[in-house]
Amino acid sequence: MAALKIAFETPDNPANASPVGRRPIDFVELGKQTMGDKGLEIEVLQLFARQARRTMGELSDADTDGCGQSAHRLKGAALAVGATRVAEAAAAIERRPADWDLRAALGAAVLEAELFILKLCR
Repeated sequence: MAALKIAFETPDNPANASPVGRRPIDFVELGKQTMGDKGLEIEVLQLFARQARRTMGELSDADTDGCGQSAHRLKGAALAVGATRVAEAAAAIERRPADWDLRAALGAAVLEAELFILKLCR
């Protein structure tokens, strides 16, 4: 049983460190969007995770204009589900779409949100 817990827990290392008390998903914002319907929350989060993953693929191949547009769409989706770190990272790319370090930061925020969503769905 301990092996299962270890296998599915988020690794505890500095690369995955989050600000204390700040979850990848703001449940208050998510609850406003879903009117507190827990089943709908899970469905919306799963859709967001798929969209975020798809957008990361788009960003890797996009030119500067396409990158800014993809980041803008992802920012809106992230704000709608309360994924504030993803939204902040996407907004940074909107401002500086040619900055590959910002794309990497967005990838980390998306991964953190995806892992969190997967844990919720178990």
